[in-house]
Amino acid sequence: MTNNLDTLATALYATTDELLKVRPDLAPWRPPVGIAPQLTDAELVTLAMMQAMLGFTSEARWLRHARGHLRHLFPYLPQQSGYNKRLRKAAELLRRVTRILAASTSVWSDDVWIVDSTPVECGRSRETVKRSDLAGWAQYGYCASHSRFFWGLRLHLVCTLQGLPVAFALTGAKADERETLLDLLAAEPHLVATRPGQTLIGAKNHFGRDFEHELAQHGIQLLRPTRKGERQRPGGSLFQPLRQVIESVNETFKGQLNLEQHQGRTPHGVIARVMQRILAPTAAIWHNDHTGQSVKRSLTAYDH
Repeated sequence: MTNNLDTLATALYATTDELLKVRPDLAPWRPPVGIAPQLTDAELVTLAMMQAMLGFTSEARWLRHARGHLRHLFPYLPQQSGYNKRLRKAAELLRRVTRILAASTSVWSDDVWIVDSTPVECGRSRETVKRSDLAGWAQYGYCASHSRFFWGLRLHLVCTLQGLPVAFALTGAKADERETLLDLLAAEPHLVATRPGQTLIGAKNHFGRDFEHELAQHGIQLLRPTRKGERQRPGGSLFQPLRQVIESVNETFKGQLNLEQHQGRTPHGVIARVMQRILAPTAAIWHNDHTGQSVKRSLTAYDH
């Protein structure tokens, strides 16, 4: 099977369409009596994935591009306002499809996870901070990796070493990474219940005796760099190359998928746009896995 964007889009559409026939409850709610949408939910999921994959941050520009180049895949395309409303309502569907695709890959069962968080900037001017609908959720925070302050959110990611998202959360910029991780594990206890002896590789911020004790109760062994003043922790020589894996996953989201140029202005808008960017690499890894590609996380065949 060829590895290109059309093939990925067709595979994702067919899989989502079959899924929604079996599980119609996954689709966004709509009245039982009324005009059926001309763009199906499966087409919407596919269109949203392609927008993120091709790097279009403007929905208006994306729909103009789609009308000029993607009519063979989407006979009907909505106007920008209609697409925006459908996308915001479909955030939960995007999340469920992402999980189902991830769970059907061979790397889903990997016994090593990496965890990190990355900024999702939502505004820069003081006027934006005062007037934004995100006020109260978005916060001022500090990104140590780039030595800068920002106003916005943080995307917390638990991934396999292949970069496949296992769990994720959007929080305020000041949220404690340790508490967020524990909340993620508590929200989905089956993730670790079926994985005894899971290894988790974290950053220096993932420290604390009580924190490690709680992870151990979940059957998770934490590996992290040694903090200043601590005894040398086991596996210290492994962290430099593995840290590069974590940074590479973050760079995929920020460099190739334009995570910080999401242009979301409301909570629902930001969530939908972040979900698009999580769906895109998941779909690529899923397709690469099922087509026997040696490098699972490569988006090169799909992003042009």
